[in-house]
Amino acid sequence: MTEVVTFEKHADVGVIAVDSPPVNALSHAVRQGLIECLDRALAAPEVKAIVLACKGRTFIAGADISEFGKPPKGPELGAVIARFEASEKPVVAAIHGTALGGGLEVALGCNYRVAARDAKCGLPEVKLGILPGAGGTQRLPRLIGVPKALEMIVSGEPVTAATAKDLGLVDHVVREDEGDLLTAALAFARKVVDERPLPKIRDLTAHIEKARSQPDLFEKARKDAAARARGGKAPLRCIEAVKAAVDLPFDQGLKRERELIAEAIESTESKALRHVFFAERQAAKIPDVPSNTPTTPVRRVAILGAGTMGGGIAMAFASAGIQVALVDREQPLVDKGLAIISKNYASTVSKGRLSQADMDARVQRIAGTTSWDGLADVDLVIEAVFEEMGLKKEIFGRLDKLCRKDAILATNTSTLDVNEIARSTSRPEQVIGLHFFSPANVMRLLEVVRGEKTSKQVVATSMKLAKDIGKVGVLVGVCYGFVGNRMLHAYGREAQLLIQEGALPQQVDAVMTGLGFAMGPCATSDLAGLDVGWRIRKGQPKPPPGERYSGAVGDRLAEMGRFGQKTSAGFYRYEPGSRTPLPDPAVEQIITDVAKELGITRRAIDDQEILERCMYAMINEGAKILDEGIALRAADIDTVWINGYGFPPHRGGPMFYADTVGLAKIQARIQDFLTTHGKVWTPSPLLQRLASEGRSFASLDAKRAGDA
Repeated sequence: MTEVVTFEKHADVGVIAVDSPPVNALSHAVRQGLIECLDRALAAPEVKAIVLACKGRTFIAGADISEFGKPPKGPELGAVIARFEASEKPVVAAIHGTALGGGLEVALGCNYRVAARDAKCGLPEVKLGILPGAGGTQRLPRLIGVPKALEMIVSGEPVTAATAKDLGLVDHVVREDEGDLLTAALAFARKVVDERPLPKIRDLTAHIEKARSQPDLFEKARKDAAARARGGKAPLRCIEAVKAAVDLPFDQGLKRERELIAEAIESTESKALRHVFFAERQAAKIPDVPSNTPTTPVRRVAILGAGTMGGGIAMAFASAGIQVALVDREQPLVDKGLAIISKNYASTVSKGRLSQADMDARVQRIAGTTSWDGLADVDLVIEAVFEEMGLKKEIFGRLDKLCRKDAILATNTSTLDVNEIARSTSRPEQVIGLHFFSPANVMRLLEVVRGEKTSKQVVATSMKLAKDIGKVGVLVGVCYGFVGNRMLHAYGREAQLLIQEGALPQQVDAVMTGLGFAMGPCATSDLAGLDVGWRIRKGQPKPPPGERYSGAVGDRLAEMGRFGQKTSAGFYRYEPGSRTPLPDPAVEQIITDVAKELGITRRAIDDQEILERCMYAMINEGAKILDEGIALRAADIDTVWINGYGFPPHRGGPMFYADTVGLAKIQARIQDFLTTHGKVWTPSPLLQRLASEGRSFASLDAKRAGDA
């Protein structure tokens, strides 16, 4: 018998325990062990009931994702669950930590479910582009009702133990006076020893019959899912599988579920989302910074700048239980920042996602001040002031004199040279870039910018800190704009040049939202404020001869006071109180006038050209970034764009998307654009090399991982 699953007797109750760290995933060994231990329990006459439990920090947290795409090795999970469901002795699942995906499906195959108070249950397969494939779409609707099952399966979000009890998903939540989970589960099992017939979810019909009387239920679910998925197919497959639970007998519903998951697993969407899953975890691994590198404890943080960004960063730390000093030059600015923080937390409380007690605790962790005196005691300082090099260097010079020698000095700059900032101190090894994304309390990405002299301990501490505050940390090197903004510049450049040449903002945006972005580049600019880009461009040199200036239309709009949503007019117009972009004939005339002044004859531009120029410009820049060593992996670039820039996850990120299109095809089109539009389209040497060798960015990542 396999060692990852054990069986032992507790008087008249047999306990099957899974012990397969770190998350008790349903590997072949675990599946085989479950069958073997169940057979032992059923064969023991003194065993009257069975408890299925897990050791370690969690119940079964899902399938073994490393087995995806490989030839199946029996026993299949569905067969394991069917064996538990057919047990003539009652089986009680004892859930702690998380019962996710296949883990929850196993629990649904048991007769009863007992949960620890802090447990969570969910079917998150949709987030990997698939659907529950071991009966989850057939059993859950029968147990908690079709609408709630659709909500859980299509969103992929877990529910708490208390909610699970309210839904009828679990039978009992352990009380404080009942001892630990196993003790409570054993007691529960003894209470149901003589229950007959044993409850089996597959036999429940009330919720199914009710759904059959609601003909619009699935059509509404499809419309809602299509609007949210922005081109993703997995949510729609999930709905189709749940519909099979309503329309078909149980065994036929299982068959349809298996057909749908087989389609999903082979889809590009699922491959993309699995890539995203692994890419986020791979980003934490830095070849020259071993996992055992010492880190510095970060218990107290100071944020310089109480504006939108500084306040959001303060919330990210306070929400993670870290004390924060929020510093600004004037008390009214500090007060305003603290008020906005309180307002943001209160909004979360009003939506039921945070308790008042938790809000109060978080707010109390943030102390506003105009004094720098307390900075001598902090472990980390993050500067979040205007993007002005002189100001930042002055601040870091002061911090160098004031802060402890082991304190980390971080800049939140989004574009500026971290090495130049570090040179304004006597300790460049303690300086790093921590580029948060707005709103910093919400956005998951944290670009960790390593300077040429940043120590490995500071890098390791920063990457750990990212995880501690709930961010996805990605290590990047120093260049203008780092990874995300440098690629964003190329993307935005082509969008604006296309508008000069003949497209309209709504056409460009429609192409990109059609790909799966929540917003197109023009609507995004309106949201951010056209005055922001205008101010930046005014401080930059004009393009060299032979390279067109892409900011002409944006400049004209800003000069007219059309700053975007904040002024109800930008590339679009906005009704008072609305954020819905509406095409504006006045903008079309402005574009026409600017094109005429630039000597451009406008032409009809098709959607394919828009897609290729916006995407391939981004991909070409990403390849240059990769070749220069600014990013460690193509997958890191994908992680940056998905978590910081709204790239559609079901497309896998720009570099994964490039692989799906084919690098040779992209390289050929870039060569066409070089001929037509000039040297701004100079192809990346890396892209040329990979295309000529018939290779992909994924193969490059795999080779580098092997070399490491």
